[in-house]
Amino acid sequence: MKRLTALVILFPLLFFAQDQGETVGVPETEEDTVEDIGLKPGDDAPKFALRSTTGDYELLSKWCGETLSRPASQPVRHVVVASFFATWCMPCMKELPHLQNLYEKYGGEDIKFFLIDITEATRGVEGFENSPKAGPFLAEKGITIPILIDVYGMAKKNYGATTLPRLFVIDKYRKIRLHQAGFHEGEDFEGKLSVLIDQLLAEELAH
Repeated sequence: MKRLTALVILFPLLFFAQDQGETVGVPETEEDTVEDIGLKPGDDAPKFALRSTTGDYELLSKWCGETLSRPASQPVRHVVVASFFATWCMPCMKELPHLQNLYEKYGGEDIKFFLIDITEATRGVEGFENSPKAGPFLAEKGITIPILIDVYGMAKKNYGATTLPRLFVIDKYRKIRLHQAGFHEGEDFEGKLSVLIDQLLAEELAH
């Protein structure tokens, strides 16, 4: 009963947050308790292994870290930009076109962009059962950034993504360099990220 009461209280807050156009809270399933663990610049980014909408698995350790997990086929360290989102999250829809612009701008560079979809992890919560599937939904919006499906919400939990969107910029050695909660209209989102990305791409790998 306490759980049901909490959800009843939570839903109005979710939709209020959507109306504000900045962040939206993540509903919890019966199996899931998410706490914001306070990841900050300088912390190691938690590893993940998630299936993409094309059926392949993506490992964070394939692209960045002291030791890459696939050095024979992928020996080059990359900067990684990852944003947690859901198809029911209106602030996420405002952030996505800007990420798409950056994705296109940095095509061919040593950088990977990933959208980490938690829609399926929240589908069991009342009111979210009919949320659109991420692949076709974003394709209609012209978003071509690779989508990783966090089916069970484990990456969401490991990254403490209690609100959406939740953006992380990770350097070539798997250190978090930017952690941003929400999308703030009026901010030079693309300009700020471009400055950081350019810096990380240019950094000497003195290890």
